[in-house]
Amino acid sequence: MARRLLQLVVVALLGFAAAQGGEIIERIVATVNNHPILQSDWDEALRYEAFVNRVSLDTLGPLERRQALDRLIDQELLREQMKDSDFDRAQPEEIAKRVGELRQQHAARNDAAWASDLARYGLSPRSLERHVRLEINLARLIEIRLRPNVRVDAGSIEAYYRSEFLPQLRQAGVQDIPLVAVTPKIEELLAQKRVNELLTAWLRDLRGQSEIRLKGENGAGVRAQ
Repeated sequence: MARRLLQLVVVALLGFAAAQGGEIIERIVATVNNHPILQSDWDEALRYEAFVNRVSLDTLGPLERRQALDRLIDQELLREQMKDSDFDRAQPEEIAKRVGELRQQHAARNDAAWASDLARYGLSPRSLERHVRLEINLARLIEIRLRPNVRVDAGSIEAYYRSEFLPQLRQAGVQDIPLVAVTPKIEELLAQKRVNELLTAWLRDLRGQSEIRLKGENGAGVRAQ
């Protein structure tokens, strides 16, 4: 999903960021309801996604970059929805747990190895925690908004079991597992699939109701479709 957008304190400076040795113009690559997405937001979102997926930055091309920007726009649309939503925000211990899981996935044996992994992707512990916090919060927003609308009936579970689950078992040479033993897992799988479908529709509606503009290389605004 990913999502990956943070509220920037430099908005009031109209995209100008101070840097050592002078000022650097921070290019705005898109706006979502007049909220700017900066080039640095885009770059960091791409680096974070590559880090989480353990993909080399060298393998990412124009298509992956554009997909990352689309997800960044979706995250901003959902972030706007969080303002009026009542749910438990991510707590420090939850963020630390998720960071620990990422560290384990990267097999970082010690602090030096972990710091090296982060630096390889241009991330800091603080920026990593920001992304993790946003992901947790967006996941909870989606859950409270969409999960109540999901219903999975027994017929759908049995149909999936017979048409998808059993053939996969047999292809793998595994003995059949009774339906009753896997019903909860199939139910959750089908529920999550439905949530994803509802999320796609929700984001489509939000985009239709919003003013989204992509900035061309010459700075001109192009309304996103």
